[in-house]
Amino acid sequence: MNPDELADLRKDYSLHTLDEGSVAEDPFEQFSKWMEEAIAAQLPEPTAMTLATADAENRPSSRVVLLKGYDDRGFRFFTNYESRKGRQLDANPFCSLHFFWPELERQVNITGRATQLSRKESEGYFRSRPLASRIGAWASAQSLRLAGREELEEKVREVEKRFPDGEVPLPPFWGGFVVAPSVFEFWQGRASRLHDRICYERLGDMWSIYRLSP
Repeated sequence: MNPDELADLRKDYSLHTLDEGSVAEDPFEQFSKWMEEAIAAQLPEPTAMTLATADAENRPSSRVVLLKGYDDRGFRFFTNYESRKGRQLDANPFCSLHFFWPELERQVNITGRATQLSRKESEGYFRSRPLASRIGAWASAQSLRLAGREELEEKVREVEKRFPDGEVPLPPFWGGFVVAPSVFEFWQGRASRLHDRICYERLGDMWSIYRLSP
C-alpha cells in the first residue's frame, strides 16, 4: 500500500452508546462491567494494556503489559524492577494505562500513581507462574543489550542448572506494581467520530463524573 493511502482508511462505529446517566457511580464497577464483556466476547488479549511512563527528564516510553488483577487500591502488573519501565517508575511514579478493545469499539484510559507491591504479594503471583516463566525472570536482564539470542539462551541454561529441582524463588529484582487511579476515561466509539467520552476524576474520597468533547 502507498503510505499516502493510509489517510483514506477509516471505520465508522455504531455498536454501543455511553452516557453519564447510565454509567456506574464507581469507576471500578464500570471497568469491571466492560472487562467482563471483553472477556465474554472472547477477545484475543482482553487484559492487555499499554503502560506509558516517563523518566526523570520527562522522556516518555510505552509498552504493552498484562493486567494481573485489580481492587480498590488500583491495577496490578508485574515486571523486572530494573527494566526500563521499572527504573522510570522509580524516578517518576506517575503513569497511564490504556486498554483498547477494537471489537467492542471501546477504550479505557487510566491515569494514576504506581507503587511497588509488597514482597509477599509478588511472591504469591510469582509462584503461580509456569516454571519456564520463573526461570525466564532470572535469566533476563530486562531492557539491557544482548549480544544475540544465544546469550539469552545460555543464561536460561545457567538458571536451570542453578535450580535443578524446579524450586525457583522470586528474584530480588522482580515484582509487582499497583497503579492507584486519579482519572478514568471510558471511550465508546460513535458514528462520524462523535464518540462518547465519560471521565471520572477523584476529588478526595469522591468521584466526579463528566463528559468530554470527542
